[in-house]
Amino acid sequence: MMTILVRKDSTGAYQGFTCMGHAGYAKRGKDIVCAAASILVFTTVNALDEIAGEKLDVVQNEDAGLLDCRFPQGIHEKGTLLMDTMLLGLKDIQVTYGRKYIELKFEEV
Repeated sequence: MMTILVRKDSTGAYQGFTCMGHAGYAKRGKDIVCAAASILVFTTVNALDEIAGEKLDVVQNEDAGLLDCRFPQGIHEKGTLLMDTMLLGLKDIQVTYGRKYIELKFEEV
């Protein structure tokens, strides 16, 4: 199962997220759930950096299926919109394919 843990502070501002695991919907290279979620996550990280100009701390381990993205200085309006959009897409994948393959969790930090 792929788990995405989204961290927000007490005001609801995004502080970062961690994507871990593999969806397990199909064999490696044919897993459309993992591919769809991964492209949303990677595109969001790239857009946060290149379009929104956010300061990011990113750790990635492809073998472990891990991507951890933190916002050490918080994020601005564009970054928040990008995060909201990523979560909208991930929620749609979860509704379509089920919590057996992708789970969204939220944590207050």
